[in-house]
Amino acid sequence: MPNTFTSLRYHIIFATKNRTPFLEPPLRERMHAYLGGCTRTIGGIPLEIGGVSDHVHLLLGLKPTHCVADVLCTIKKASSEWVRQEMGVGAFHWQDGYSAFTVGRKGIETLRRYIANQVEHHQTKTFEEEYRELLRANGIEFDERYLL
Repeated sequence: MPNTFTSLRYHIIFATKNRTPFLEPPLRERMHAYLGGCTRTIGGIPLEIGGVSDHVHLLLGLKPTHCVADVLCTIKKASSEWVRQEMGVGAFHWQDGYSAFTVGRKGIETLRRYIANQVEHHQTKTFEEEYRELLRANGIEFDERYLL
């Protein structure tokens, strides 16, 4: 076969360190745009980015040559530096970890709506409830001690 064809979509979630609510509007919208720019800079495709004051959801298209851990390291480092230096939020940090789930083509539109409606979603469900549900739905075993 002369070419390689892939469709690699990931739902990625990560939070601010200690879940400090740094991402209030208008910083939230600027952060989402910045995360999209970081993704494009490394050759990824930001399909949807959303979240609330203490965490973000990214739906990204990545290349087969991308390593998810490296992508997240690059995005989190660049956006942390941007917030601290350009936005003047010196205490800002992301948590160390993240979650990443693969997304099939048929699930993309549903997930886009879910990410776009995070503010409304979190009026009825906490991040902890949401996160546990996502981990369970994706068959990921976890230890409560390391969850939050």
